[in-house]
Amino acid sequence: MSAVDTNASHASQRGLSFRLGEQLYATPLAQVSEVIRDGELTPVPGAASDLLGIRHLRGRIVPVLDGRRRLGLPEAEPQNEADARLVMLAYGGHLVGVRVDAVGDMVTLDAAQIALPPPGRAEREDDPVHGVLPWQGGFVALLDVRRFCRLPLESEAA
Repeated sequence: MSAVDTNASHASQRGLSFRLGEQLYATPLAQVSEVIRDGELTPVPGAASDLLGIRHLRGRIVPVLDGRRRLGLPEAEPQNEADARLVMLAYGGHLVGVRVDAVGDMVTLDAAQIALPPPGRAEREDDPVHGVLPWQGGFVALLDVRRFCRLPLESEAA
């Protein structure tokens, strides 16, 4: 059984990869609303440490997470600040931005090649990494958008 739930007609789908530090991550392309340049954010006093602030995007107020902080990675300036982007992720009517160091390539998320995350890595409650995919001599960590953005299940959303 694969680490990812898919139905037979969607055994492989496309994903968007992005870099946080030295690691590549990917989310299903169907859950990527858009990718935009990093811009001015309004801070939210008392917010979680990984919430950078909120941003107005075409009439919506969108929370923006720091991808590094969300995954417990060391803080560092991107190698090239001009490569930093906000990846807008959509789930169940919610829209959440994630600041990433750089956007990568499109990847084919072939369910037959997806493996469980390696044992011995740091465990996190409600871990957003649900699988890994071999990619260009290394691997891409696959993120569950709902868990990554800390969103309720669609059935729980009001």
